[in-house]
Amino acid sequence: MRSLWIRGGLCASIAVVGLILGCAGAGRMPEPLDRAALSAQARAVFGTLPFEAFSSENPVTEPKIVLGRMLFYDKRLSKNHDIACNSCHLLNKFGVDGDPTSTGHRGQLGGRNSPTVYNAAFHIAQFWDGRAANVEEQAKGPPLNPIEMAMGSEAHVEFVLQSIPGYAPHFEAAFPDDLDPISYEQMALAIGAFERRLITPSRFDRFQQGELNALSEPELQGLDLFITTGCVSCHNGPAIGGRMYQKLGLIHPYPTKDPGRFDVTGNETDRALFKVPSLRNVAETGPYFHDGKVSPLSEAVRLMAYHQLGRELSPTHTQSIVVFLGSLTGTVDAAYISEPRLPPSGPTTPPPDPS
Repeated sequence: MRSLWIRGGLCASIAVVGLILGCAGAGRMPEPLDRAALSAQARAVFGTLPFEAFSSENPVTEPKIVLGRMLFYDKRLSKNHDIACNSCHLLNKFGVDGDPTSTGHRGQLGGRNSPTVYNAAFHIAQFWDGRAANVEEQAKGPPLNPIEMAMGSEAHVEFVLQSIPGYAPHFEAAFPDDLDPISYEQMALAIGAFERRLITPSRFDRFQQGELNALSEPELQGLDLFITTGCVSCHNGPAIGGRMYQKLGLIHPYPTKDPGRFDVTGNETDRALFKVPSLRNVAETGPYFHDGKVSPLSEAVRLMAYHQLGRELSPTHTQSIVVFLGSLTGTVDAAYISEPRLPPSGPTTPPPDPS
């Protein structure tokens, strides 16, 4: 999920502190900060980033990871064999494609920005409107979406996978207790297991863990401002977001026709509500917001401060927060995301279908 939100609070204790300190500190000049105190404060607000988004329902195993990585890169899961998960969520580009909305089957454009898959398994739900409960459920959506990968049915996807002889031993290793392991459900579980370790620790994490010189003084000033302005009322937790839904235009209306979570629930109170995205790697995952219409990052910060918090940040303070957000750019495990060699198609594997 790659867009930026900085909005007002649903988490009362954080919001009250943030707004009180923000009102007092919005106009002050930078002064030396207590690094140890700020590190402890950051740990309290954001917690510690685990190495894996654990799921008791889908425990991560090495065979699942191997299979899930292959499926993530396999374009044969699309009707015309030209789109894979990695087409819209490029793992070597921090999990995004850099476009406002992604291109799918026959050049069709999606309606919302494709968010990053990195750290996404920590989120409360998946997709901007939260229609999928977790990354496993999310993995079931794109193959059958007529705008995205355009496969006709779950059964057709299963037939394609079963027609590729080299997949059978990988499914059997990943799901040894299943008599018929090649299924749409197991495909999604394998992709989900792979995604649960797409985690990107950064210098910010080292700072939280006590390496007090991991951040520069300007980055510390930006972190302090990020907290005192009230951004942490929504952007908190290990993923620095992704834990709640929030109305776009909470304080000042934001121009959008997208109904947001209303599409899922049908509740009028959910109109224009979107999942708060993670800010990890946000400096690398623009353009921003649900429609991908905002760039650069400084403009996203300015707009969210105004629309979500009712704050008009000065250019200096806006840039200070941007500098801090740069410290959230993490390390990608090149070996973990390396493109695998895929098993060749079998004699019954359907050919590409551009129709």
